[in-house]
Amino acid sequence: MNVQQIAVTLPNGHAMRARWLRPDAPNPYQAAVLAIHDIFGYSDDIERIGRRLAENGYPVLIPDLYDMPGSKPLCVVKTLKAHETGHGQAFEQLEACRQWLLAQEDEPVTQVGVMGFCMGGRFAVLYSSRAPVQVVAPFYGGIPRHAEALRGICPAVGGWGRTDLIYGNHGDRLAAHLDALGVPHDIKTYDNVGHSFMNDHQTFAFKKLGGLPPLRARYDAAAAEDCWQRVLAFFKQVFSGAISRH
Repeated sequence: MNVQQIAVTLPNGHAMRARWLRPDAPNPYQAAVLAIHDIFGYSDDIERIGRRLAENGYPVLIPDLYDMPGSKPLCVVKTLKAHETGHGQAFEQLEACRQWLLAQEDEPVTQVGVMGFCMGGRFAVLYSSRAPVQVVAPFYGGIPRHAEALRGICPAVGGWGRTDLIYGNHGDRLAAHLDALGVPHDIKTYDNVGHSFMNDHQTFAFKKLGGLPPLRARYDAAAAEDCWQRVLAFFKQVFSGAISRH
């Protein structure tokens, strides 16, 4: 596996940092994945997730959504505002990443999937409703109340934790929206886990305090592995053409 620090040029000319992971044996579908970090930002944990994808043949691009012109606190605020409103520079950053994946010459890429966690899960859902991507894998992100907000979304696979008191029912909401829109999906809510169960941050706050209400955020190896198996199987079906957009 080859891991590089690269820069993606945004429409405003800013060079946003990103990690570019290239597998030793690329998948035969010319498919790459755009992985979107959680609220903790551009961490070792999102690279761990990217490595799992690359080990399964997917070139992976991991952007730092907090890398914008200006101070770090202001960039975080702007990103979180875009997260809540569904509009803002974060979506331009994601689109620049998609275009970068299709234009780069290191790996042949004609299909793009999006995977996101927590904050990144909501970005993944909203972005994939607007952009010509093939598949989306959101995890425990906030889902709009109305299905119409997701019209245009691609096939989806993802997971939520039922004991998460804020977002625990949003997986059911997404599944209902996708049913109403006629979009293929594999959305699962796990009864005995909370928020961030696929993230394994090695910080004091996450490991000692994350499990407290209301989010009850804690890594769960069993639920995470079940999600990985579902994601990889679903990605293969979509990228191979066995599952179509509608």
